[in-house]
Amino acid sequence: MSSTAADVVRLLTVKGQTLAVAESLTGGMVASALTAVPGASKAFRGSVTAYATELKQELLGVDATLLATHGAVDPQVAAQMAAGVRTALGADWGIATTGVAGPDPQDGQPVGTVFVAVDGPSGTVGGCADGGKVEALRLNGDRAEIRMESVRSVLALLLRELAGEQTGNERAQDTERNGGF
Repeated sequence: MSSTAADVVRLLTVKGQTLAVAESLTGGMVASALTAVPGASKAFRGSVTAYATELKQELLGVDATLLATHGAVDPQVAAQMAAGVRTALGADWGIATTGVAGPDPQDGQPVGTVFVAVDGPSGTVGGCADGGKVEALRLNGDRAEIRMESVRSVLALLLRELAGEQTGNERAQDTERNGGF
């Protein structure tokens, strides 16, 4: 169990909010990291592993023209995946991963090209009116390393957004619950 996943579950639980996950290159690893945390069922709604490109459109509502024009490894695709899973599973927050873990390039993108996205309650994420934020990553390593770093990165992105959204009073209450000062 990762400490980042545990922190995500803890913050979501404190806030009374829920999370849904859309995964491509990580193939369920984000959902696995979250469900390894005791009490995850209080915050984790579920996940969609849309590994095949057409499933991104069919299950998550990613624009078919965007997929046809840019392929599945694209920042807008990641953003639409996060928004789509959030809507489909009725969660407060949605996160997504899409990219190229290797061994071969995909959609004209080199191995190690990854996009992670978060979509939250309107206006809460990164100051965006639509509630979404995407990070582009250029990762090194083998397939397993790229996938693990993608999991870590998407959870860290969500954690930053959740922590930034918290008011000072919520942080103080949470610190007291955990034995801090």
